[in-house]
Amino acid sequence: MLSGKLALVTGGSRGIGRATAIAFAREGADIAFCHLDDTEKAEETATELRAFGRQVVHANLNVSDISASRAFVASLPDVDILFNNAGANIRKPFEQVTEADFDSVVDVHLKGMFFMAQAVYPAMLTRGSGCIINVASQLGIKGGPNIAPYCAAKAGIAGFTRALAWEAAPRGIRVNAIAPGPIDTDLVRQNPLEFLEAFKARLPAGRFGTPEEIAATALLLAGPHGGFYVGATLSPNGGDVMY
Repeated sequence: MLSGKLALVTGGSRGIGRATAIAFAREGADIAFCHLDDTEKAEETATELRAFGRQVVHANLNVSDISASRAFVASLPDVDILFNNAGANIRKPFEQVTEADFDSVVDVHLKGMFFMAQAVYPAMLTRGSGCIINVASQLGIKGGPNIAPYCAAKAGIAGFTRALAWEAAPRGIRVNAIAPGPIDTDLVRQNPLEFLEAFKARLPAGRFGTPEEIAATALLLAGPHGGFYVGATLSPNGGDVMY
């Protein structure tokens, strides 16, 4: 479905980013991805992507460094699909969150996504086509304790997605978001086992999702069958949030 396309995946060395890069490559896309100090996993991911016969390039990059993000995009051919996925989190009670804590989370999620989208946007405007998918979270919908900056940033991503879609859709560019629920990734596994088991028990689905299930949603939005999604936030979350 994606033959001849170039997909840029941020946070692409593991988890949801890696699974999505693989899904895109399996459907014919060449892949560019970035990671943050994850060189070994990045090389493993690149090897797997090249096994599909795709062109692959990756870079060690903090997406909150806007000049570095712009330079990386400038080094690539025109990007057809942006999967804006890079993220970070700090768990602290609200009253203990410092300005530095806040900036470290919001700069990656919201500022980084905003300006990465801006970096690929001019070429999409010139072609009159393109796809931007921003990764939000169900926590941006329902909130949660001890993660106020994360929830605020993820809610902001959904708002940014809708705002950009108003401008982009009439010009041939699709902009949507995915708000995953709890997904079985390295980041989630860092939580205490008791917490994870209790969380699973109260989910209607009775389990966590897989990165591949989120990748399937990304493939829908990026492919030819996703053309009528405009400014949408799809939330595969196992019933953690129903709306």
